[in-house]
Amino acid sequence: MRAAARLPALREPAFRNLFAGQALSRLGDRIAPVALAFGVIDSGGSAADLGLVVAAGTIPFALFALAAGVWGDRIPRRRVMIGSDAVRAVVQVVTGLLLITGNAEVWMLAALAAVYGTGDAFFWPAMNGLLPETIESDRLQEANALLGGTQSASNILGPVIAGVVIAVADPGGAILLDAATFVGSIFFLLRIAPGALGAGARDGDEEGFFEQLRGGWREVRSRTWVWTGLIALGAYHVIVLPAVFVLGPILSERELNGASSWAIIVAGFGVGSVIGQVLIYWLPFRRPMRASMIGFVIASSQAAIIGSGLPVAAIAALEALTGVAVSIAFTLWETSLQQHIPSRALSRVSSYDFTASAGLMPIGLALAGPLSDAIGLHTTLRLMSLVGIASALACLAVPAVRELARPEEGGRARDALDLARADE
Repeated sequence: MRAAARLPALREPAFRNLFAGQALSRLGDRIAPVALAFGVIDSGGSAADLGLVVAAGTIPFALFALAAGVWGDRIPRRRVMIGSDAVRAVVQVVTGLLLITGNAEVWMLAALAAVYGTGDAFFWPAMNGLLPETIESDRLQEANALLGGTQSASNILGPVIAGVVIAVADPGGAILLDAATFVGSIFFLLRIAPGALGAGARDGDEEGFFEQLRGGWREVRSRTWVWTGLIALGAYHVIVLPAVFVLGPILSERELNGASSWAIIVAGFGVGSVIGQVLIYWLPFRRPMRASMIGFVIASSQAAIIGSGLPVAAIAALEALTGVAVSIAFTLWETSLQQHIPSRALSRVSSYDFTASAGLMPIGLALAGPLSDAIGLHTTLRLMSLVGIASALACLAVPAVRELARPEEGGRARDALDLARADE
């Protein structure tokens, strides 16, 4: 309650419950990957086996995100989220028990990861659609900053907690802890009073599934700032982020001090992302998409920074600046969608967001290594940043992106904007 007094967004009971559940769940989301990696290794798996398990968990975003967006607009979003949490909790219980008992095999872990990833794909479009139903529109930026802050903090704390739990209770115990966070999320979702959720989805009874699927694309296509933003989002995930996930550790191993250097760099980024969310909470952005694209321009320099040859401390400091930019870019993008897209279509439009990011990122992850082998590590890193920066600048040059304004304060502006188009 003291936190609610200091942070106005937490004064609204519906959002407060959503925030509490997500704070738990997102922490578990950062514990689980570390535990799963060690679980695969302890089960006798190779690096290729670990890649198979990770791919099995990410591919469902590309396959199911668009369909998940339709269901997020057809039925109550809270119901979709509870169902997703329940599926993922069961998957993690089974995975944890298999690891603890020593019965886990790589194919089992891959199959369970695919089920988990499918549940994950259904959760996020519904989550993006539910958030504006729990808080007034003029508090949306603050709400997204708080949720982003939990993500940033989890990125720092999750691996640390995972390491401790793995040391005490092996990887299976850490996976079971993640399962418990999903149960906690369900508990808090059930505490949200149905009356606080607004009208929710409205089209499910009038339109069929495929008509709604086509309708989601029409909503994206009719707004230049949305499909332009998706280009920047896709470029960042497919071109820039593989530098962080694939080439960064390789460079640290070859040219720096290995894992310890990479840990310092990642920690620097994490601290910056937390600072970014604090800034977003307190600073108004009257042209949020303009600020978001500037954020993507700065964030796209990550690859070049990693390959700059600077001392580790300098790289970590610059990565902290990109962490601030990443927080601004993503939080303002999500806030813009929630404030300008009508509630009836928000989950479907958000599903394109996740398809362009999580759905397409495996392509970049798969190509980063071979490209680096072909043209050189440092050349690849510079090229990644160059293409990412150029893509973000091209999107920033679009008038519909630069001029999109934050809605006037007061009430849930998305309903008033039901038929509005930013291009008009």
